[in-house]
Amino acid sequence: MTTTGEDHEAVPTGPWWWARRRSAALDGGLALVSALECGAEGVPFARDAGIPASLGIVFGVLAGSVLLIRRRWPIAVVLVAIAITPAQMGFLMGIVGLYTLASCELPRRVIAALAGMSLVGTMIVTFVRVRQDMARGDLTLGNWFVPFAAVTTSLGLTAPPLLLGLYVGARRRLMESLRERADSLERELQLLAERAEERAEWARNEERTRIAREMHDVVAHRVSLMVVHAAALQAVARKDPEKAVKNAALVGDMGRQALTELREMLGVLRSTEGPTQAQAQPLSQPRIQTQARTEASEQGAPGAPDAVPLAAVAAAAAAAASRAAGGAPEGPCLSELDELVGQSAAAGMTVDLSVQGAVRPYAAEVEQTAYRVVQEALTNVHKHAAGAKTYVRLAHRSAEIAMQVENEPPPEPASASAAGLPSGGNGLLGMRERVVALGGVFVSGPTDAGGFRVSAVIPA
Repeated sequence: MTTTGEDHEAVPTGPWWWARRRSAALDGGLALVSALECGAEGVPFARDAGIPASLGIVFGVLAGSVLLIRRRWPIAVVLVAIAITPAQMGFLMGIVGLYTLASCELPRRVIAALAGMSLVGTMIVTFVRVRQDMARGDLTLGNWFVPFAAVTTSLGLTAPPLLLGLYVGARRRLMESLRERADSLERELQLLAERAEERAEWARNEERTRIAREMHDVVAHRVSLMVVHAAALQAVARKDPEKAVKNAALVGDMGRQALTELREMLGVLRSTEGPTQAQAQPLSQPRIQTQARTEASEQGAPGAPDAVPLAAVAAAAAAAASRAAGGAPEGPCLSELDELVGQSAAAGMTVDLSVQGAVRPYAAEVEQTAYRVVQEALTNVHKHAAGAKTYVRLAHRSAEIAMQVENEPPPEPASASAAGLPSGGNGLLGMRERVVALGGVFVSGPTDAGGFRVSAVIPA
């Protein structure tokens, strides 16, 4: 934060009511000059009033010293100046008092009333004094000079300090408003930086979660099928060599497919790392503060280095934007569902696929999510209900696409554990996250018959 505005005013360095020592010294000097002036003018006042000169001097010094409190009580200073105007004293105090009054944060009607009283008082006193001088013969001008002198003198002593005070007060308020605006802008930029950091962290977490989900889908399904085929290969290797060769070929094909998908995923990470380093240039906090002071229109978000290649904000934002625009790397789609079911059938599972409604294309994310839901559900059947008959139903509706994978109870409950397929416990959670992220509904749970059902509906 800058030390301006309220923050600056909150730390006074001067004595009493002065904000700075310089202001106290200035008011002290003005009060001293005013006291000397009024003390000197007290001599003719005492002579005209018929009182001792010393008393007039003391009165003038005391009256002139009131200028010392002009910043704290400007109204009192102006009232004292108006009160001693008939004694032809306190010209400096009247001018400085009006200036201070006009520059203060006071209601306009109060300033106008006191300025009018000072103007009228000065005009009356000047009018009387000029008439007396003309009556004594000190002035030989015409009668027109009396009102002229009264008006010009009163305006000359009242209007300039009043206008100057109004100008200075308006300028001071403008500067305070600009300081407050700069401080507010700086606070907003700091808040934007904090929110940008939060968004960056959120984007990194989302990207990590997405990559982990993709890795899980690829590895869990392919490797599960490979383990099932490898177990079958081991069982029939001696009894049926031809079937063993077929299973070995299937294991090889699935392994190559898994490696291909993993290479594509790692390729995306490597291609994202380059523009990440070029685009993510974090702005430091001093630069943000400089932008606040100069009211610049640019805004930045400081980023923190991370050990993960996707640590920068630009990469996560670019990846999210690319996926939202359909520019993400091409993934599995619903047209490959027959191949997916065929792979499970080749692994010994009895799968019944039924499709309802007119087949039509969907957004890439919708098709990929639907495919992954069916894939993960079939993988769970391989893991937990090997050999169970499974029904895969896909329904194309007007505004949504629905899918359901339901398996019957496994014929041999011990076969699942015999396959040696571990479970991370994240499959259902990953499917739910995918579907909910697209605004869909996901439901899973056991059936009354002892099987398991996975259902999902995704808006088209």
